[in-house]
Amino acid sequence: MAFMEKPPAGKVLLDDTVPLTAAIEASQSLQSHTIVRRYSDFDLLNNSLQIAGLSLPLPPKKLIGNMDREFIAERQKGLQNYLNVITTNHILSNCELVKKFLDPNNYSANYTEIALQQVSMFFRSEPKWEVVEPLKDIGWRIRKKYFLMKIKNQPKERLVLSWADLGPDKYLSDKDFQCLIKLLPSCLHPYIYRVTFATANESSALLIRMFNEKGTLKDLIYKSKPKDPFLKKYCNPKKIQGLELQQIKTYGRQILEVLKFLHDKGFPYGHLHASNVMLDGDTCRLLDLENSLLGLPSFYRSYFSQFRKINTLESVDVHCFGHLLYEMTYGRPPDSVPVDSFPPAPSMAVVAVLESTLSCEACKNGMPTVSRLLQMPLFSDVLLTTSEKPQFKIPTKLKEALRIAKECIEKRLIEEQKQIHQHRRLTRAQSHHGSEEERKKRKILARKKSKRSAIENSEEHSAKYSNSNNSAGSGASSPLTSPSSPTPPSTAVEHAPY
Repeated sequence: MAFMEKPPAGKVLLDDTVPLTAAIEASQSLQSHTIVRRYSDFDLLNNSLQIAGLSLPLPPKKLIGNMDREFIAERQKGLQNYLNVITTNHILSNCELVKKFLDPNNYSANYTEIALQQVSMFFRSEPKWEVVEPLKDIGWRIRKKYFLMKIKNQPKERLVLSWADLGPDKYLSDKDFQCLIKLLPSCLHPYIYRVTFATANESSALLIRMFNEKGTLKDLIYKSKPKDPFLKKYCNPKKIQGLELQQIKTYGRQILEVLKFLHDKGFPYGHLHASNVMLDGDTCRLLDLENSLLGLPSFYRSYFSQFRKINTLESVDVHCFGHLLYEMTYGRPPDSVPVDSFPPAPSMAVVAVLESTLSCEACKNGMPTVSRLLQMPLFSDVLLTTSEKPQFKIPTKLKEALRIAKECIEKRLIEEQKQIHQHRRLTRAQSHHGSEEERKKRKILARKKSKRSAIENSEEHSAKYSNSNNSAGSGASSPLTSPSSPTPPSTAVEHAPY
């Protein structure tokens, strides 16, 4: 059987970067114990997440008195807080452990097993390669797996094989997709990490690159080991320290130069972050150009999908560059985006670039171009010394296919941003309607309406009584009817076991 001849059946094209949320609605008694079985699931998840080195607020176990109503209510609050902490942590919320815990129906597949099957097929047609060991969980993507490789006649040389499934933004035809993937080894640029070998079929792609012992730019910032799992490397760094100003200037300039090169070529990227920048001496080289061809969602998608002005892949690259620059400067990612105020930086020129990419004003009004960033004082005086001439020849037909795919990717992003904006407006309206101030206003209006109704009824009754006296001389008056206060709408609450 040829390598990756048949795509896996029942394929689900999910956007794994969409944040998942969870709300605990009720408890359930199982075998005379309350939430013991479900708590054990939380405990198992928490044990698995200990590799991240974070202190997560899982409520402690309790074997006696766990049927008490007050304890159940308190336990539910504690578990809800635990879920909130996990789902609001950008790295944890994207990891496979959390996705499987919160959404087991959509994340039941064993992607490591699928990758091994595909790689085994590859070795049948390419026997010169050999697996040294799987590099377990070194990346953040659920559907992308890595293996340390060697060539049989060069046993000391180490390479990395990456296998990736298709994503929700794969709009290229199968033929164009496979041609572009196989074109990647011909891409030569001083700031792009060379692809040694690349192949694909209609369901996935496999690429091989040289293994770099020093690791990525993120490994330099976090002082981590490249082979360690992603959660261990980057969730809780032991020491938070940014890079030197000259490193920030040089690395930033190199990255901007390669982004400009790709933009000029019409090649969509959209996947810039510190783990996708390989360090080769004092040179930064961009990784994973295949991601946009595969249709994989960006690491920072949950950030820029909130801002409707960041709606092209060029503006996405610039916004992601802001995240990267922040990490290089302060040794950690921003707590939230947009950033209201920036901590002291090695130079005001750094802050100027950060403000143009991560501030409230920038996110609201739009990103500058890469060319504009290159002209800013932080990068304009950086001298780059390289003799390597960039080469990346893309046939005209494939350029047109890339242009159409890029438009489709941007269209999906714009539609998602529109939905988020509408949801946000609806949530604000509901929050405003349910606020204490609004409730008071409604009560005052209801009282006024009630008083007016009472006065009108009283006047009407008096007029009838007067007319009755005038016509009949006497008569029994009917009692005054007190107006009823408005009845609040009924609310149905559905309790589901957890």
